[in-house]
Amino acid sequence: MLKTSELNPEDAVRRDTVGAGDYYIVKVTAGQTIRILDLEGNQAADTLFYKADDPSERYSAVDTIRGQGNLYLTTGSKLLSNEGNLLLEIVADTCGRHDTIGGACATESNTVRYDLEKRHMHACRDSWMLAIAEHPEFGIAKQDIGNNINFFMNVPVTEDGGLTFEDGISAPGKYVELRAATDVVALVSNCPQLNNPCNGYNPTPIEILIWD
Repeated sequence: MLKTSELNPEDAVRRDTVGAGDYYIVKVTAGQTIRILDLEGNQAADTLFYKADDPSERYSAVDTIRGQGNLYLTTGSKLLSNEGNLLLEIVADTCGRHDTIGGACATESNTVRYDLEKRHMHACRDSWMLAIAEHPEFGIAKQDIGNNINFFMNVPVTEDGGLTFEDGISAPGKYVELRAATDVVALVSNCPQLNNPCNGYNPTPIEILIWD
């Protein structure tokens, strides 16, 4: 469901631009709102969420999908953890639909899906691994990298149950906002994928804003 936000960017306590292919990691405390903004349109933001004081409790696609009875996320969607607890709720969304099942690109999947010569290309999993290596203070380990949300990404399900990667349904200035129900860590890979249309074959920056 489309819903615009009443929050003013000038009132944000934090505002950062994340370059194409870069990662972003930040703690969001209970009650704060985080906005992920697609600056130029057709850009996927692969995102993981963790409970800040115990990263082994993290966003669960299975629990979230089952809880809301929908594969896609939008305004009102509640993001549940692998313990069945509420982590965040989407409170505003000007895109309308976000993917929960397409997964994240990796060097291995780039090789299998596209070409052996693609194995060296940077991927979202690489970004996450670099983030947790450079920021051990968050306590996230390799085994904690699991299901992710692909904000702005368009992954339709076919009639026979398959998945396709299609042109994004976002546009410049579209955003999604989530309010934290508990202290969480947000780990974002601003997707570098060049081999399918999830980024329009041209990865671009996103912006992340946080309000108290």
